Amino acid sequence: MKKATIVAVAVAVAIMTPALCSAQTASGTLAVTANVQGSISLTFVSNAGGVALGGSGTNTATLAFGNVSAYGALPAGVTRPSVTANNFTIQTPFNVSVVKSNSSSANFTLTAQLQSADATNTWQVGGVTITNSSATNVTTTGAYGAAGTAFNMALTIPFAEASGLISNTVNFSATAN
Repeated sequence: MKKATIVAVAVAVAIMTPALCSAQTASGTLAVTANVQGSISLTFVSNAGGVALGGSGTNTATLAFGNVSAYGALPAGVTRPSVTANNFTIQTPFNVSVVKSNSSSANFTLTAQLQSADATNTWQVGGVTITNSSATNVTTTGAYGAAGTAFNMALTIPFAEASGLISNTVNFSATAN
């Protein structure tokens, strides 16, 4: 009888050991949602025919015309489309790249505005005169694309302007149509 009891206890321990040694588990569910928003991105890209932009491929690029004058040689990528009796104009092309995601927008409106007033010189983007007083439409049907759309940055300088540095910042804004 003692042997039978010992065997019965040994069998019971063997049967219960996996239950006592097994890991405890729990389960649950996680509901996940996301609200996708359409978006656009604006970057400046150097144009092969123009002055190389500092920071090309970013939204904070720089364009340095270099040393310019009404007469004589100009830096590579800079042209002088006009010299009149009172002023001269220099220009260079640059690209504005606007790309979209998750949007049905067919095109965009691009505006430009000088950051600071310039009572002496005339600034143009894509043939449109810009000032610091308000944002001006450069295009109302801009085409999306990574390569960007070419625009000329033009600066008309009167002969009365003193020699030295001309500097300003142009703020651009693209709005999906």
